[in-house]
Amino acid sequence: MRALLTCFTAVGLTLFAAAAPAQQQVSIVTSLPKDLTEVYKRAFEAKNPGVKVEVLNRGTSAAIAYVREAPASAKPDVFWASAPDAFEVLASENLLQKFDGRNPAVPAKIGNYPINDPEGFYYGQALAGYGLMWNTRYLKANKLPDPKEWADLVKPAYHGHVAISSPSRSGTTHLTIETILQGEGWTRGWRQILMIGGNTAAITERSFGVPDGVNNGQFGIGLVIDFFGLSAKASGFPVEFIYPTVTAIVPANIGLVANARNAELGKKFISFALSEPGQELLLNPRISRLPVLPATYAKAPQGYPNPFSGKIKPKVNFDSDLSRSRYYVVNALFDQTVSFRHRELVAATKAIHEAAAKLAGKSNAQAQKLLAEARELVYTPIVSEEKSKDKEFLALFSQTKRDALKIKQLTGLEEYWNSSARKNYLRAAELANQAAAMAK
Repeated sequence: MRALLTCFTAVGLTLFAAAAPAQQQVSIVTSLPKDLTEVYKRAFEAKNPGVKVEVLNRGTSAAIAYVREAPASAKPDVFWASAPDAFEVLASENLLQKFDGRNPAVPAKIGNYPINDPEGFYYGQALAGYGLMWNTRYLKANKLPDPKEWADLVKPAYHGHVAISSPSRSGTTHLTIETILQGEGWTRGWRQILMIGGNTAAITERSFGVPDGVNNGQFGIGLVIDFFGLSAKASGFPVEFIYPTVTAIVPANIGLVANARNAELGKKFISFALSEPGQELLLNPRISRLPVLPATYAKAPQGYPNPFSGKIKPKVNFDSDLSRSRYYVVNALFDQTVSFRHRELVAATKAIHEAAAKLAGKSNAQAQKLLAEARELVYTPIVSEEKSKDKEFLALFSQTKRDALKIKQLTGLEEYWNSSARKNYLRAAELANQAAAMAK
């Protein structure tokens, strides 16, 4: 009898399972941190019983590749990231789907920059700026002044106290590098980036590694997107954050993936993220992002940055088309000359700092000439500004389907950059040491 009852129960459960509607699911691929996505996941699921939010966390470049390469039966529904140029890349490859999902209460622009894509492929969901965060206890213990500008980080005093992520692994770091390049120009910008790179203690694999290291005192200063610094401070870590003069305020975007499996749910999630309740979630101390809806700032804590108030004055009017056109070149150039040659770059920079200190106030023309030559070897970008505008050169990096000849050409070029950087850095260290030895 018990066996028969068990059988009936099993059959009943099977029939119930068959009759129950399948749970709906919206799939989101994003580079945003879990602290943010978990808050939105819970809020959306609570508002929409029976709907499950699947979050696929990827770095920006990996997220682009995921959307590009996923088969039609496994396409995600929503792409959500801080890098506007990533959306330009996806839109140009027809990987985003247009739809009218804008919130009319959101302004058309922040400064001169459109908050929403004019063609409707993606929408600004938050605003973001790029800047410096530092551990106040670390700087005090090491008797270092608070930094104010990117240019401060090239100073010898900060050698070994700075951290940055790789732009090929972090979309927000890519935007930081691109903002410096647009604010300072290609040659001067790369010079500054290489000098900062030479002062870094580490190039972290993901953007999260920088704020985590600053929070726990592993690093003194980090180059970060604003919400890392703001959320850390709101959470009680001994940190400060500042927007340098040469920064930009741009949207962090959200868009519907072309051929999405659950497009209607994707649209619903995007609409929620842009709604008043969705925007208020950005004020959560663990998130601390800048809403695109101006009315939301009335509910923000005292002192919360408001990009619509005019108090944040970014110098850079970010050009996403320019950024998109050289996206892969900038990433590859940073990796080959900074990330992969970090040890040699740091050693050369240290030798230059030490030689400059020994020669300070001394009139030794030959030594100063050697030091100047060392600086040129280390801090002159391997790719010229003219080359960075060459469409054929740029196209070599941006092809999604490269033939064997193109792959060989690209690999050879990157290996040349890498070997040239190593050779230049080693030679520069020799010259700097020679200059230091001549100091009398």
